Amino acid sequence: MLIGDVARRSGVSARMLRHYDALGLVRPTGRTRAGYREYSGEDIRRIFHIESLRSLGLSLREIGRALDDRDFTPSELVDDLIRQTQERIAAETELLTRLRRIGAADPAGWEDVLQIVALLRDLGATSAGRRQRAALSSAGEVPVPVEALVEAALSEADPNVAGALRWALAQSGDDALAPLAQGLGSPVAEVRVRAVRSIAEIPDGGATTLLRDALASPDVVVRRYAALALGTRGVADAVPTLVDMVVEGVNDVDAADTLSALASRPASAEEIAARLVGRLALGTVEASARLRVTQALAEIPGITASRALADLSQDEDRAVALTAAYILRIRDAR
Repeated sequence: MLIGDVARRSGVSARMLRHYDALGLVRPTGRTRAGYREYSGEDIRRIFHIESLRSLGLSLREIGRALDDRDFTPSELVDDLIRQTQERIAAETELLTRLRRIGAADPAGWEDVLQIVALLRDLGATSAGRRQRAALSSAGEVPVPVEALVEAALSEADPNVAGALRWALAQSGDDALAPLAQGLGSPVAEVRVRAVRSIAEIPDGGATTLLRDALASPDVVVRRYAALALGTRGVADAVPTLVDMVVEGVNDVDAADTLSALASRPASAEEIAARLVGRLALGTVEASARLRVTQALAEIPGITASRALADLSQDEDRAVALTAAYILRIRDAR
């Protein structure tokens, strides 16, 4: 079969067939009297083998080795191809993500595009200072796409940079909530905490709804951050978790302050005091926990809190009794 016929039937151009011949990959078995290349059935089968291996990403040199070296084992080469393909996919995915983010920012011109690219690059810089400056400048005339800010916030370990990123996300408002909600469901504990802390700094609205949902999280740290944020927003659903924090001594001062703010209404004050007293009634609360409850009751108005403090002034632990008695004297003086 002549080269033109082979090209038509195989889909490999005549130019490529000549290139294969020059490399020694497929040398035609014969020649016509006029000197034209003539391919046998075995030659054509070899061409199809070459094309099959090319489809896997092998170079022509690797293909020649695979076809001619009897000791050749494909496993190592296939593993290498898998690695190269994964790296290429990762690079292309990163590029696609960057392009989508630039498109989402709706740049007005190339100057805007260049500024966005620079900010995206700085958000991923090794220097914490550069990352922080990028976060603080992200709310400028050409803002960084919110998805990029969320990704940076959920992966940031430096506390100063993390704070700047949370501030930037707060400027984005509800646009940041959907990707942050995904962060709440992350299998990585650190990511979940960063997500709830970021949501906590976004003003009322959808953020409050997400924080309410976070109160039911199986992650106790997430629940605690959500409770503190909700308490400052006046959401009474946070009270049980805040009481637990006081008793367990985890951010107990912040929890007690939040309970005090929630107790501004008489009905709320009675409910909060009742919950604190209920924990004491279990009878297994250590002296240190009783002291924290006593201190928390100091800022809770109402009869229930006063009665509990009177009981605590007779506590077997001297520090608890003296603290309760002191608080009662101050309350009476008011």
